[in-house]
Amino acid sequence: MDVIPAIDLLEGRCVRLFQGDYNQSQVFNDNPVEVARQWEAEGATRLHLVDLDGAKAGKPENWQAIEAIAQAVDLPIQVGGGLRDADRVRALFDLGVQFAILGTAAVENPELVSQLSKEFPGQIIVGIDARDGKVATRGWLETSEVMAVDLARQMSDRGAAAIVYTDIKRDGTLKGPNLTALRELASAIDTPVIASGGVSSISDLLSLLGLVPAGVSGVIIGKALYTGDVSLKQAIRAVGPGRWQDVPPEGGTSAIA
Repeated sequence: MDVIPAIDLLEGRCVRLFQGDYNQSQVFNDNPVEVARQWEAEGATRLHLVDLDGAKAGKPENWQAIEAIAQAVDLPIQVGGGLRDADRVRALFDLGVQFAILGTAAVENPELVSQLSKEFPGQIIVGIDARDGKVATRGWLETSEVMAVDLARQMSDRGAAAIVYTDIKRDGTLKGPNLTALRELASAIDTPVIASGGVSSISDLLSLLGLVPAGVSGVIIGKALYTGDVSLKQAIRAVGPGRWQDVPPEGGTSAIA
């Protein structure tokens, strides 16, 4: 599996939230570029950036930090948070980012996923954040009636390159991933699934490795890296090196195994 470090941006700083609660944020570093360089030095092959302010506001807010990270590291970067129209996705790619993650837009404007997947084949990822199996939107502040598995099927049909699945109740808790939900979702679609939320140990990663045959191709790790519960180098040795192929240059296209 791919092991992808997460950098969550809030007011330009690297933070972690507890179960997506903006009122329960912990600042880990005031300089996200420094964090990105650290993960690159420890062997990361990809970075996962979340614009938390953007997710809440409905438009990107941390573009300066995102651009600085893109210029500072020689790694493909995937970014989510506030990407709800085509122009903002195009602008994001202009910053040097390789992959855009659509979350709220996938629920409220699914045709946008189809459009962008055709315009940027292999570069559009859909983020599905679920609370009790139902999709949460707008920075996890609202919960829809859409079931995560149903949305995953729809987005797979619309050309999404991958699905990032986050169990909100596990995110930031270090209580382990929701293996049952991940298996159900990954088994329902042909599109690769990236697990997110709850990873606390190498044992959790090995458990996720057992879901690779079902379609789980990667895992995003956040809080456990920042607390030291998981070493990135050890994680990569345990479950890497990953299955992503043909990473595109700026503005290019890619295929994902």
